Amino acid sequence: MLKSNLLNTLRNRGFINDCTDLVGLDNLLKRTKITCYIGYDATASSLHVGHLMNIMMLKWFQKDGHRVITLLGGGTTKIGDPSFRKTERPLINDETINTNLVSLKSIFSKYINFSSDFPGALMLNNDKWLSKLNYLEFLRDTGKHFSINRMLTFESVKSRLQKNDPLSFLEFNYMILQGYDFYKLNEDHECILQMGGSDQWGNIVNGIDLTRRMNGSKLFGLTSPLLTNSSGQKMGKSSNGAIWLNEENLSPYDFWQFWRNCDDDDIEKFLFLFTEFSTEKIQCLTTKKGHHLNEAKIILANEVTKLCHGERKASDAFKTSKAIFNENIGSSKLPTIEISKKDCLENITIIQVLTMSGMVRSGKEARRLINDRAVKLEGKLIHDISENYKTISFVDPRKLSIGKKKHFNVVII
Repeated sequence: MLKSNLLNTLRNRGFINDCTDLVGLDNLLKRTKITCYIGYDATASSLHVGHLMNIMMLKWFQKDGHRVITLLGGGTTKIGDPSFRKTERPLINDETINTNLVSLKSIFSKYINFSSDFPGALMLNNDKWLSKLNYLEFLRDTGKHFSINRMLTFESVKSRLQKNDPLSFLEFNYMILQGYDFYKLNEDHECILQMGGSDQWGNIVNGIDLTRRMNGSKLFGLTSPLLTNSSGQKMGKSSNGAIWLNEENLSPYDFWQFWRNCDDDDIEKFLFLFTEFSTEKIQCLTTKKGHHLNEAKIILANEVTKLCHGERKASDAFKTSKAIFNENIGSSKLPTIEISKKDCLENITIIQVLTMSGMVRSGKEARRLINDRAVKLEGKLIHDISENYKTISFVDPRKLSIGKKKHFNVVII
């Protein structure tokens, strides 16, 4: 039985996979407040739902009175994390990294309160210290503490070597730099806990060992399990693309729909991980089956979207969904797909509308959906695959639907 309320909460809600010293961390959290961090590289302009689990962990730590640090990897992004990848990440230029960093900052501020006053959270960028390192001094003073033999045993490296997938010297340095981050945060901010996904275990352990060798501090590592749905599929991406956390990459409506359309077997798990509802409330929502689970899905979608995009946009997404379900054509809040007018003739077929909008992958798929009576334009069922329209009729957005769950406005401009 864990002694600290926080670790009990995290374990019961499904956040904990492994810990370097669970008993030691539990005793520490029982008697004092600490500083902890999670690092996020700027490889994209947004994080996706696969990252949301760790963001919620930071939220729970802050709620319990601890200082949390979101460490943005402006420096480590220049190297690229090799963890469980078959090939090296494409290198990103400084301009793209800086653009991505600005976008990532806006995401964290929705979940975490940032302030220089303890226990307000800090948002730091490791490029501030990594870019200033002198290579020879770094090798002499820091590199000497890393064991190549041990680094080769970490699963993220071992899996690449066993499969004869290339691992560049550049990538191999990544875990050294991340380990140095932990040491630096401990020196400057008394940070003693690094958290991350289970794929970060080797990097976290490296940082703990490095800091112990350099200043004797006792540090801890805590990892969360790989986020999967009930069918065992890794979350973060769907068949239609990543479930992004920023509005520019994915509309609040589509984000809302992702949660509304989750599998029945995932509802309880998602409520525990992605909301702050009590155990009693979650059990109450999920005990009854059948249509009651649809109500629970709506509550899940509303709550997760409210945390990510704000109450107003969550409410708008819910209202839009209701309007579509009731076959109302007032769909001004639907995401809009633009087709370039220069790519179209005077007339356009429904097959072309579906394929050029990207709603289907091929004309073959479009024909199948129409034959299955799954395609509607402005609420009217499409029966004929040869049906065509004046291109000019799409100057104003028209609602195109596939099944009951996929709805967009299409406009030709």
